[in-house]
Amino acid sequence: MTFPFNFFTTAFAGAFLTTLLALPLWRRWCLRTNLLDDPRDGKNYDAPKIHDTATPLAGGFAVLTGILLPLLAGTIFIQLGLVKISFAGLIAHGLDKRGLELAAIAIGGIAITLLGWIDDKHELKPLPKLIGQFLVALLVATVCKRITLFVHSDIFSYTITVLWVLTVINAFNFMDNMNGLCAGLGAIGAFIFALIAAAGGEYLVALTGFLMCGALVGFLPWNFPNARSFLGDAGSHLVGYLLAVMAILPHFYTKKNPHPLAVLAPLLVLAIPLIDIAQVSLLRTLNKKPFWIGDTNHLSHRLVRAGCSKTSAVLLLWLAAAALGALACCL
Repeated sequence: MTFPFNFFTTAFAGAFLTTLLALPLWRRWCLRTNLLDDPRDGKNYDAPKIHDTATPLAGGFAVLTGILLPLLAGTIFIQLGLVKISFAGLIAHGLDKRGLELAAIAIGGIAITLLGWIDDKHELKPLPKLIGQFLVALLVATVCKRITLFVHSDIFSYTITVLWVLTVINAFNFMDNMNGLCAGLGAIGAFIFALIAAAGGEYLVALTGFLMCGALVGFLPWNFPNARSFLGDAGSHLVGYLLAVMAILPHFYTKKNPHPLAVLAPLLVLAIPLIDIAQVSLLRTLNKKPFWIGDTNHLSHRLVRAGCSKTSAVLLLWLAAAALGALACCL
C-alpha cells in the first residue's frame, strides 16, 4: 500500500477550512458575550499589551471546532463504511483499538479549553488553574500511554507524564505573547509529530497531528500579522495540551529505530517554548517574582529589543522551531 498522502491532505484541508469558516461565528459570539481582550482594562496580563483595541478571544474555540468536527465526521464515515479506500481499514482498526484513548484525549481537549475560557473570562487564581490542569494531565496519564524513559515504575511514569503535560501546557501559555507566535509554533510542532508518527506507521496518531496542524493554520489568517482574534488562554491551553499528548503517543524508540536518543525527539520539537518557559521562570525566580507573573523577558521580546520587528521575531522563532523539528525527524 502506498503512503496515504491524499488521506492526510484531506484531513489537513478539512481542519483548515472548518477553523477558517468557524472563526467568524465564534468571533461574533465573543463580541456578544464580551469575551474580549481589552487593553484598557489592564486585566489578564501584566506585560504591556500588544494591541490597541478590544480583540475577541475566539481562537481556542475555533481551533477546537476545526479539530473535532472533521474528526467526528471522519469517524462516522469510516465506521459506516462510507469511505471506500484501502487505508480506511487501518484507521477503523486503530479506532477500535485506541477508541477509548482517543475519546479521553478529546474530553481532555474540551476540558482544558473550558478551563482556559474560564480564565479568560474571570482571571482564575494560579492555584485553581493549576488544579484544573493537573486533573486533565492525570486523565491523560491514566487512560493514554505514559512516559517511561526506560524506568519500570508506575509511580515514576505517572509523575513524569503529569509533569510533562503541565509543563508543555504552561510553556505554550507563556508563548502566547505576540501575534501568530503560539499558533505558528503549535502548527509546526503538530506537523513534525504527524510526520514522525506517519513514518512509524502510527496513522491514527498522524491523522490527529495533521488535523491539529490544519486547524492552527486555518486560525493564522485571523491572527498574523495583524490580529482580528486571539487564541486566548482557551487556545494556548489547548495547543499546549495537544502537543504534550502528541509527544507521548508515537513510539520514538522502536526495533526499527533502537537509538536511545530517539526519546529526546519531543524535546527538540518543542525546544523553543521549553527554553522560553525555563529562562523566564529562572529570571523571575532570581528577581524574587512569582514565575506566573508576566514580563517582557520572553525570547520574542528579546529579539524585538535586539532590533527585530515583531513580525520578524515571530518568523525567526518559527524558523528555529522548524529546524529543530527537522533534526528531531533525523533522530
